[in-house]
Amino acid sequence: MVVKVLVVDDSGFFRRRVSEILSADTTIQVVGTATNGKEAIDQALALKPDVITMDYEMPMMDGITAVRHIMQRCPTPVLMFSSLTHEGARVTLDALDAGAVDFLPKNFEDISRNPDKVRQLLCEKVHSISRSNRRVSAYTPAAPAPVAAPSPAPSSGSFNPPPVRSAPTPAPARSAPASASSPAPKRKAYKLVAIGTSTGGPVALQRVLTQLPANFPAPIVLIQHMPAAFTKAFAERLDKLCRISVKEAEDGDILRPGLALLAPGGKQMMVDGRGAVKILPGDERLNYKPCVDITFGSAAKSYGDKVLAVVLTGMGADGREGARLLKQGGSAIWAQDEASCVIYGMPMAIVKADLADAVYGLDDIGKYLVEACL
Repeated sequence: MVVKVLVVDDSGFFRRRVSEILSADTTIQVVGTATNGKEAIDQALALKPDVITMDYEMPMMDGITAVRHIMQRCPTPVLMFSSLTHEGARVTLDALDAGAVDFLPKNFEDISRNPDKVRQLLCEKVHSISRSNRRVSAYTPAAPAPVAAPSPAPSSGSFNPPPVRSAPTPAPARSAPASASSPAPKRKAYKLVAIGTSTGGPVALQRVLTQLPANFPAPIVLIQHMPAAFTKAFAERLDKLCRISVKEAEDGDILRPGLALLAPGGKQMMVDGRGAVKILPGDERLNYKPCVDITFGSAAKSYGDKVLAVVLTGMGADGREGARLLKQGGSAIWAQDEASCVIYGMPMAIVKADLADAVYGLDDIGKYLVEACL
């Protein structure tokens, strides 16, 4: 089946280059191009593409605004191009909240230096998100981060969360077909909650973590496939949205209740039995940096049967082997159900390997974490 793509970018060079790369794949057809967000909406309605590649900075209408309109009028999987900067990360996270499925760094140098690598990655992303659940129904975007009163910037050393947190406005759920769900979990004194995810994960994590109370009794580690430039901005966003505290993990951080530590992009995160986090350089032999299997495996070794691991939406099978080790040690494994996943890859790998103790819809996972741990 041929995947129809609409390419949106105000740069003539980038439009041509992306179109050339995609057209070289016989299973992909570029059905149109647009130079701004308004054109993108018109073309999406007229051409009904399977996937849209979208730039952010464009005249007349920016990419995020265009994504919001497209999701309201003709929900279509969108792949954003973004810059590898803190501001680029913030913009990309806004685009994912608006309904984009995934993103790729927009790097002109990589296109000229590593054309084969860029071609492979871009085509793989297009094929993957074309199979996403974004078309299930009209998309309801995640709630924006609440505006907080300014506070003094923390020092670069220790992490000091603000003393008082107000409850956030819950993100509205995207409606999806009903699916079979496991019974509510039984309560257990877990020493660690570990959550792994990839494509669709930023919004999924937001929906889960905003349901947790400030007194959540277990430490949490988060492993999200994301570039190094993005994880700090993502942790900051989650920290503003959630009643628990969230920060990008640093070597030597101590696990504690009510704190979620996000694995830094480009590196690997492990935990030890003393409750300390170890951050290691990203191993070039591993496809994912951070890797869910690495963190899950270290948790299995350090905490035995006292881990509750959750695998959310994402491509591939990262987390399956780590979950196998956790399962062998007696820990519990939950998987997100197919209907609520953007990409049913990582959770499917858990289910097919018969490792899932429970399968839940996305909007049940947060409340069940509270029931299982409080």
